[in-house]
Amino acid sequence: MGRGKGALKQATFGKTNCDHHSPEGAHKAQFKSDSNQRFRIRSLRNVESHMNILVFDVNETLLNLSPLDAAFAQVFDDPGARQEWFNLLLQRAFTATLTNDYRDFSELGRSALHMIASKRNVHLDEAKTGELLGIIRHLPPHPEVADALEALYDAGFALTALTQSPAATLEAQMNNSGLSRFFTRLFSVDAVKRYKPDPAPYRMVATEMHCNTSDMRLIAAHAWDVEGAMRVGCEAAFVARPGQVLDPSVAAPGIVGTNLRAVAREILATANAIEQ
Repeated sequence: MGRGKGALKQATFGKTNCDHHSPEGAHKAQFKSDSNQRFRIRSLRNVESHMNILVFDVNETLLNLSPLDAAFAQVFDDPGARQEWFNLLLQRAFTATLTNDYRDFSELGRSALHMIASKRNVHLDEAKTGELLGIIRHLPPHPEVADALEALYDAGFALTALTQSPAATLEAQMNNSGLSRFFTRLFSVDAVKRYKPDPAPYRMVATEMHCNTSDMRLIAAHAWDVEGAMRVGCEAAFVARPGQVLDPSVAAPGIVGTNLRAVAREILATANAIEQ
């Protein structure tokens, strides 16, 4: 499927006021500076200026954290140590936002790792700490992710990413995973110093993409991320990775799938239904 005008009309959610590229940048790859960080932007040659924006979470949604499992199991002699660490990392991020004491995700990840080590009476020197945290920059995508992104990209959607990680980590992850070619923009919460699901990161993406939050669909494998986006007016889709479930007491997103391929199929079906 090409990226011409017909393909875009077939797959778009409907007309929006999202004008996410300049005439000067329509024929070449560009770089955009956010908070002194430079994000690589792919060519927008064949993208129309009015279309909906897909906003992807990165860790667990696109990238597979399982390579961390073996490394954590070797250090802590427990295959569940990685999940405990990641849960604690998210807890520290939420606490940082609630207490207005922002520190970047890499720093929080290091702190959470040492907290887990202290709890388990495991000594971690700086070399081992750096080795464990360095794996995050080289996580592979889940098996179906590239095909799903390609289908959405070819249909004419503008794909963006919004992550808790610092910009440098995000860019390394996307380049090392081979996914960067699909994305129009890469966003880090560092720009607003507030972690998802605080409203500020989602609104920042809308501002940068020159659209309303209602023109965006957040795709994530975390219920809290989906809920945060919906609270500010975004559409949402939940990727029900193993172990990830929605809160039954909260309104469910319009799209739920067991993996990104299933979610992409529903996004395309919804777009086609609206067009018809």
